[in-house]
Amino acid sequence: MNAPLTNTALLEKDQDHMIHPLHHTAGHAAGKVWVSAQGSHLIDADGNRFIDGLSGLWNVNAGHGRRELADAAAAQMREMAFCSSYAGSSNRPAIELAERLSEMCYPQINHFFFTSGGGEATDSNIKLARWYWKTRGQPEKIRVISRLWGYHGVTFAAMCATGITGYWPMFEPRIPGFSHIPSPDPYRYPMPEDGSSQGIAAANELEKEILKLGAETVAMFIAEPVQGAGGVIVPQDDYFPRIREICDQYDVLLVVDEVITGFGRTGKMFALDHYGVQPDLLQFAKAITSGYLPLGGIGMSDEIAEAVKASDQPWMHAYTYSGHPTTCAVGLATLDIIEKEDLPGQAASKGAYLLEKLHTELDGHPHVGEVRGKGMMCGVELVENRSTKELYPAEWGVGSKMTKAMISHGLFTRMRSEVVLIAPPLTTDEATLDELVSAVRDSVVDVFGE
Repeated sequence: MNAPLTNTALLEKDQDHMIHPLHHTAGHAAGKVWVSAQGSHLIDADGNRFIDGLSGLWNVNAGHGRRELADAAAAQMREMAFCSSYAGSSNRPAIELAERLSEMCYPQINHFFFTSGGGEATDSNIKLARWYWKTRGQPEKIRVISRLWGYHGVTFAAMCATGITGYWPMFEPRIPGFSHIPSPDPYRYPMPEDGSSQGIAAANELEKEILKLGAETVAMFIAEPVQGAGGVIVPQDDYFPRIREICDQYDVLLVVDEVITGFGRTGKMFALDHYGVQPDLLQFAKAITSGYLPLGGIGMSDEIAEAVKASDQPWMHAYTYSGHPTTCAVGLATLDIIEKEDLPGQAASKGAYLLEKLHTELDGHPHVGEVRGKGMMCGVELVENRSTKELYPAEWGVGSKMTKAMISHGLFTRMRSEVVLIAPPLTTDEATLDELVSAVRDSVVDVFGE
């Protein structure tokens, strides 16, 4: 029997035949080929063990190796792996999942459309918002406002909503009708000179943009409750209540992107609950199956759903895998875990522990600008000058240097250029969280000195 291929040998085959998301040949040269995973750890082809510091890609909330999720998929596949969910056809797991979601979601969100992931969910909400305003006799309401550092996926319309500018240049020109307002980032958004609320001032950026564009042209505002891939940016407590007021005042749909924050990551089942606000449209993905199969979707308010149902025309929006019975069966099994093991409660308590440890180990370092977080998602922003908050030049390579250092200390996670992104599985034990924090601390010392 042939010996298993090493990481290096597998990587050579990978380089010969695969094109990756965010493909970068030089950046992949020292990549990892993962062969197994358990709990909060990944194991590469050479048998090296690493803490999964980002839950895969923010999605493996229940941890790796959950047999009950594999069993749910296998059982459904044996019974019926796939059927269409186009009008005139349905299946039990999809029906049951929609019903379960209506019970745990925001009170006014009771109707759901399923996708294969978050980018498709963004596109679905953009199209739905346009159709909704047409049913209300306002077809000119087509514009989408989002935020800088917001991430909403990279399908074409979703990419236009995404406010991380590095995703744009290769594919421009972008679709017309998308604009971005500043992030409310408490670390970097300017404090109002009159001493008023920073959160209100940041929220009022939305009102300024609506008035500039003309409220009669704006269909929706889309935002993550906590900006994830953009650097774990936690808004001020008064930010979203003011956003809700502005959307109501100008008849703009509030779309909440809970692809990362949904299903417990921030310590609540859905993160906008932290701020006492309800959206008109919701989008989710990732943790609904703990990443075990691709599944996403949108939830719509009763009013918007009624507009879809009351139309004498079909809603001409369709995905082959919408309502896929196997992925929905795994979604149901994941919701069982989320509720039985109280993953939101675990995220709240463990997240507080994680954030406190990060503060203890990193506050005061001359190149740590800010440590921040909400539940089990944290960010460590690294700066050249703490007093001025000035960043290192891009060519200095903070991200690549920190990534290499963290791997050397047994931690695999991602950077947003100068921000360390930390979001381990919600089931991670405190001893592993301690190891994770030590790896980040030691990596900062390796790269920047004591």
